Amino acid sequence: MQTITPYLWFDGKAEEAMNFYLSVFPNSRTVNIARGPDGGVMTATFELDGQRFMALNGGPQFQFTEAISLFVNCETQEEVDAYWEKLCEGGKPGRCGWLKDKFGVSWQVVPSALGRLIGGADRERAGRALAAMMGMSKIEIAGLQAAYDGREPV
Repeated sequence: MQTITPYLWFDGKAEEAMNFYLSVFPNSRTVNIARGPDGGVMTATFELDGQRFMALNGGPQFQFTEAISLFVNCETQEEVDAYWEKLCEGGKPGRCGWLKDKFGVSWQVVPSALGRLIGGADRERAGRALAAMMGMSKIEIAGLQAAYDGREPV
């Protein structure tokens, strides 16, 4: 049973955000929506690929910052590309696999290959892969691998 649930504070856009995230991630669903007397969403509970989240329409008092982000682990470049494109829609790409979506939530879209390449025992090769990643916005596995191998990116 999941015991820790991220709780996201929105300024009137909790339902819109939830529906957007449900459209991005497979195997996702709405769990519950609590509406106020005016019919508007107060809180929404939803799951993104099995991870539960709660959203609150809390007002403009608080904004999201990069101090917390949601990490999307991808196995293939196709997954990286798809999540990056969808989550960047209306948002802003950052560096090193980070982006802010149109609601201001920070995400990291990262291929699992990154950990293998920058965490390898050969520190020289790992350093080259890390340097390559530092120059990227969306992470490109082929570019990381080329740097790790000491080749020019394809």
